[in-house]
Amino acid sequence: MSAKWALFFDVDKCTGCQNCFVAVKDEYVSNERAGYFAAQPATGHVWFGAKHRERGPAPFTDVSYVLETCQHCDDAPCLKAATNGAVIKRPDGIVVIDPQKARGQKQIVDACPYGAVSWNEDSQTPQAWPFDAHLLDEGWRRTRGEQVCVTGALVSMKIDDAALEDKKRDGWRELRPDLGTNARVLYKGLERLETIFVAGSLETELGGVTDCLEGARVELFCGGAVLACATTDGFGDFKIDGLAPGGEATLRISTAGGAHEEIPVTLDRSMSIGRRIVPAA
Repeated sequence: MSAKWALFFDVDKCTGCQNCFVAVKDEYVSNERAGYFAAQPATGHVWFGAKHRERGPAPFTDVSYVLETCQHCDDAPCLKAATNGAVIKRPDGIVVIDPQKARGQKQIVDACPYGAVSWNEDSQTPQAWPFDAHLLDEGWRRTRGEQVCVTGALVSMKIDDAALEDKKRDGWRELRPDLGTNARVLYKGLERLETIFVAGSLETELGGVTDCLEGARVELFCGGAVLACATTDGFGDFKIDGLAPGGEATLRISTAGGAHEEIPVTLDRSMSIGRRIVPAA
């Protein structure tokens, strides 16, 4: 079974530095290779880059980054939409849009469900990141984006189908498996984008002084069962993460002194109960 190229992106490791975006711009702007790509416009096109996603209100807002690029699908919609052999699926798994044959075929842009194909108005061609195929064909062993990724969030490798399935069993997933395109760009850590959190900051009053409430137990109930729990830190903050969105729940706050409070919450999105004063006993 022959090996094919695949790209792996770890959400938890990406810091959004955009080194990969700059490297791809450096490679493709004002550069062209017949049969591989026409020059990428200096502005307007993003063939490769990490887009930030925010969850929750301040001060508990967190940010993750997700790679957006051509997915090099084994069942590529752009290939089906193209005529005259304008899009090819190479034996090594890479999808390439031929810049000469694809001229005028704007339907290739519309066919990509990931929005990863851009339209170059000047050259009248659809364009997407070609997995640095021209460099790999010259003997390069890694894509440019991977080479500049200082956190190791990006890894490109040649891998056979059986090993790729092993990767999936190990937690690597397609960005949109519901589309059925059999993408060769796989992600780990997408759960962070699909789940929500409940957070807050607790205080208490002792001798007329308001102070952070450390060590309070916070439990999230739904239907009488505990979904998750947390303990406030030295600043009185807590965060219950990894929750599936949807439904109503109750937040129960208990202190070491025996006091408790219950707060109804709606789990439709990440939320904070704000700063809240809880009696010490």
